[in-house]
Amino acid sequence: MKHNLNSLLTLLILTVIGFQGCTDTTTEEEAMTTIDVGAYGALQGWLKPFQEEGFAWGGNSGVYAESADRIFILQRGETRLPTPMPEEFEGWAGSIGINALFAADLRTWQNVIFTVDRNGEVTDVWDQWDHLFADLDGPGPHRIRISPYDPDRHVWVVDETGHRIFVFSNDGKKLVRTYGERDVSANDQTHLGKPQDVAFLPDGRTLIGDGLENKRVIILDENGDYQSEFGEAGTGLGQFAEVHGLALGPNGLLFVADRQRGVHVFRQSHDPTRDYHPEFEPVTLWEGFALALDLHVTEEALWVSEVNPGERLPRLIKLDFEGNRLYEWSLPTEGPSRFIESHSFAVDSEGNLYLSDNQNARTHKFIPREDADPNLQLEPTYVPQ
Repeated sequence: MKHNLNSLLTLLILTVIGFQGCTDTTTEEEAMTTIDVGAYGALQGWLKPFQEEGFAWGGNSGVYAESADRIFILQRGETRLPTPMPEEFEGWAGSIGINALFAADLRTWQNVIFTVDRNGEVTDVWDQWDHLFADLDGPGPHRIRISPYDPDRHVWVVDETGHRIFVFSNDGKKLVRTYGERDVSANDQTHLGKPQDVAFLPDGRTLIGDGLENKRVIILDENGDYQSEFGEAGTGLGQFAEVHGLALGPNGLLFVADRQRGVHVFRQSHDPTRDYHPEFEPVTLWEGFALALDLHVTEEALWVSEVNPGERLPRLIKLDFEGNRLYEWSLPTEGPSRFIESHSFAVDSEGNLYLSDNQNARTHKFIPREDADPNLQLEPTYVPQ
């Protein structure tokens, strides 16, 4: 690989400060900036700051890789930094002990939605929509998704605190639709109660994980209107405590991350001769998780991001579709790639992994190592057909 002067200078700097495990498996722009973390190389300093002086990222609650060169990041505003700045500041709030999730007094509702390229450089900031989140009494936006079946590639943003879901045009110029009503939590066909996630069916319908208060999954029809719902509060099969994430798998499987109970497994009914209600029937519950946060399904496995709040042990867990645990990857809690939690994660078409930290307040990019066991790496998202 031919390196330019900047790459050579970067190599020299990293050698002097003693980074261990550096790999040369990346593009020219990213060369000599990785540190081995599990089956990946973590790109140090990937996400480039673009804030005004005195601010850092807020809690990075959502990440979605539309492509390897267009990554959406959803943050809970920005974090106001102290004056004078502590010497140990590394460009992100967690580096000076600020937990962006709990430091509500430092939260400012600006630059909530933005995109970056493969090198972590900001390409677009949707600050025209910051007013939607202004003065929310809570953490705010939770997830960002795009349906793989939508030819217009609308961007869905789930606003937990405001009890709403926004649907934007792909370029961010238009707010196409809003579900729910700001600051109104209700359990009916037109309101939401701390919604958490959305997932998309091949026939054009949408599932809403609603959520921490309503403890149900709503089904929207192909026109985006209320069709039906399933789930309720409880401790039985198919009952929820805190719906936090949704993901669809092969053979009609639906996985629901429940922060208190584990991972629920449902199966979609396909018999056209019967009027099933609910359409998604509960199969089982996989227990033994501390706090299940986000889900990622491949053709052969389910990956779960989990954190133990008391011990701060973030990890990714790989399971087969029978619930057998195949692999656990503990994310680092020390060093330059340290985490408190991985609230959301995504994989692009090139196999790069993005992990957002809602408390340390930044998003990481991990590049798959060529010499690693591919079974320990995440494949792109499974898309049911």
